[in-house]
Amino acid sequence: MKKLLLGMFFLASIHFASAQEIGVRFGDVTGNDVAVDAVFSAGKFSRIHADVSFGNGGVGVEALYDFIYRPLGAESFNWYLGVGPSVFIGDDFLLGASGEIGLEYKFKGAPIALGVDWRPTLWIVEDTDFHAGGFGLNVRYVF
Repeated sequence: MKKLLLGMFFLASIHFASAQEIGVRFGDVTGNDVAVDAVFSAGKFSRIHADVSFGNGGVGVEALYDFIYRPLGAESFNWYLGVGPSVFIGDDFLLGASGEIGLEYKFKGAPIALGVDWRPTLWIVEDTDFHAGGFGLNVRYVF
């Protein structure tokens, strides 16, 4: 189990090194309260939104494909919708799928993006459970 955890952490750190945006996510993050948050471009109107969270006796990883990423009114204000896998490794091992819907604002004069989102999760492995409380605040540096 430790080898799997170290391998996932290594792969996540490689991806975070090439991110277009990197920062912190506060809120309910895969069983924890704070996470390293990164965004990778996957096209003009899609992206990968990934998190690695630590604390509460384990490590959580999410990699969500935001297949809709569109401006809402002004160019700096966007909304997004996506889905992807979620894993929590700790005293319990949890594997599931998360959805995501959120709003984001990128400041024109500063390389900062602020966002709020909701991530409901359906845990499939170790126990089947639906968690609807995944609200969070994202603060990221834009490269």
